[in-house]
Amino acid sequence: MSRWVCGVDGCQGRFEDVEAAIVHQTNEHDRHQCKVCGTVVPEGYFAIRHAFNEHTRAEYVRAYDADSSAVRERERVKREIETDLDLQAVFERLDADVDVDLD
Repeated sequence: MSRWVCGVDGCQGRFEDVEAAIVHQTNEHDRHQCKVCGTVVPEGYFAIRHAFNEHTRAEYVRAYDADSSAVRERERVKREIETDLDLQAVFERLDADVDVDLD
């Protein structure tokens, strides 16, 4: 059974490793425009990473009309992914023409 599920917009894509899931999110789903600063990033993990690395929890809550449970869920997902993630492997798997803003 595949451990990683995409989850973007109800996508049920299943993957053996987290890197494959992130590559799928980056290549197969529309980009996400941050409601706090307007930066465009890949949907899924990179959008969550951007939100919580670049903005405060309060900014996120206001911009996304989120509550504390939504924040905790995204923080949990980010933490779980980063436990297993080899970011260099993601970069190596991405198509050469994909522009990923990680800031």
